[in-house]
Formats: sequence, structure tokens, C-alpha cells
Amino acid sequence: MSDNLANKPQNQSQNHAKNQQQALTFVEQLLATLTLTLTQTNDDTFIGQSHDYVGARIFGGQVLGQALMSASHTVDVDKPCHSLHGYFLRGGDVRYPVFYQVENMRDGRSLSARRVTARQFDDANQPQIIFTMIASFAPYEDGLDYQKTMPIYPNPEHLLNEQQLKEQFVGKIPLALKERYLRKRHVEIKPVAPRDPIHPKPMPPKQANWLRIRELGKQSVQVQQALLAFASDFYLVGTGFMSHGVSYMTKGLQAASIDHSMHFHRPFDLNDWLLYDMWSDTTSHAKGLNHGQFWQDGRLIATTQQEGLMRLHLDK
Repeated sequence: MSDNLANKPQNQSQNHAKNQQQALTFVEQLLATLTLTLTQTNDDTFIGQSHDYVGARIFGGQVLGQALMSASHTVDVDKPCHSLHGYFLRGGDVRYPVFYQVENMRDGRSLSARRVTARQFDDANQPQIIFTMIASFAPYEDGLDYQKTMPIYPNPEHLLNEQQLKEQFVGKIPLALKERYLRKRHVEIKPVAPRDPIHPKPMPPKQANWLRIRELGKQSVQVQQALLAFASDFYLVGTGFMSHGVSYMTKGLQAASIDHSMHFHRPFDLNDWLLYDMWSDTTSHAKGLNHGQFWQDGRLIATTQQEGLMRLHLDK
């Protein structure tokens, strides 16, 4: 028996332990992102710390998740969110925290509504509104129940995850982008039909991913919803790129989220795999409209929609 084969089980065990610790570290970072503090004035203004998830600009999913958590803190615990509609007004800066001011618009017997305004202070210490959102909350209750059938895709057990796919394309990535490209995602994602990020081909604008947050453990409905809002911003705006044969690595592409809406239909658990089915109806006037549905165990659990900016500067 060779030394390599003799050490393989031990190495696998060590790698498994290392991966487990890495997963726990990522979970801790995600939960820290959603842990907000009240300002000293205690006027329903919450402070969220910024984290580098995608670069110098704050990841839109971070703002969505923190805004939803801030609103949830002002609503009865038995009223989870059932819908939110938000607009990204400026790019946030990961160097600074975000202040979320929550306005109580209505508290009824069943429905409650909140408006959230997110601000950052710039280098000149001037407040800038970067995001605004209205969210509605209601308790779960029995009633009429219908959904279409869950779409059929290959099971996640038979697919490679993002990190494994990145290793296949790493030789094509420019050296200046390689370190960031290889960074692990805090959410485990398995694309059903991976695209070549360097030389993408035009194709129908429809894609699907499986996703989960391993080792998340038992969390409140509010945290689960905020984390799903966080994860919903991955890949969605890029769906509109597909019919044009471009990707985030296409030279001259300018892309950003403009707005984002979500409807939460049924309870779910991010410890287990969710299917994120996405498609785009149209792209025009430098914008693309993208839709998504989250499924788990045959149940439609959430619907999302996002319009994204997509400009291709051919002179660059």
C-alpha cells in the first residue's frame, strides 16, 4: 500500500473537519451580518455592520437581509413577512455601517406594514439614502391553498458546487481577478447547468440553482426569511445576460440591481436544499426584468422579482 493511499482516509477526515469549521465560520459571519443594534436614540433605527461579500460595494443581499431584520424587530414575533418591495438607490460602501430607520405605517389585527430607509454616512460625514423598502407582515393562517407543480431538475447530489466549478475555469481567469474569483460563497450553490464565465454563449434566459446554508441550525422564521432574501440576490440579475452571451466578466459590462421584491408563501428550512428557478422575460433600454421561484420538498415557498441595470460599453 502506498503512503498516499494509506493517508487518504486521515486526510479526508482532516479535510472534512476543516470544511465543517469553515462552514461554521461562514454561518457565524452570516448571523453576525443580521445581528443589528439600536442607535442610542432608540427611535427604531438599527445599525447593521457591512461585510465584504462581493467587493468594495455592499452586496445587495446584505442590505435586503438587514432591512428585513430591522423591520421584523418592530413587529410581533408571530407575524412573519409575507411581502417586501425595495429599491436600491445608491451603491453602499463596505467600509461603513448602514443605519436602518423603521417607520410604523400600520398595525392591524392581521396585517402590519413597515417602511425602512437605509442610510450611510459618506467620507464627508453626510448621510446618503442607499435603499428604501416597504414590507408587510401577517401571521400564518389556514385558508385556500394552491400552487403549480415544482419543476423537475437533476438532484443536487449529482451536481458540482460553485467551488468545484470554479476550479475548472480558474485557468481562464485573469490573474488580477483570480483571488476574488476563487473566494468561497457563504451560501452553498449548485448550478444545474453551469455557464462558461469567460466565453458565455447566447442561450435562452432561464437557469436554476440548488442552494442551502450548511450547519445553520435552528433559527427563527425571521432569520430564515432574512437569509433567503440575502441569497435571492445571487444570480438573479445575471439571468438577463444569458440571451446576449455576456457575463459579469465581460469587458465593458456595467450591471447593478435596481429594485427587488419578494413574496414568502410557506415556511422553509435553509439547512436543506432549496431550488431557485430563474428566468427573464425581457431586456430593453439597458435594463432586464428577472423572476425567480424558490421550491423545497415540492412546495413553492417564495417568489422574487428584480429589475437590473445592464449596460454594455463596447468602447471599453
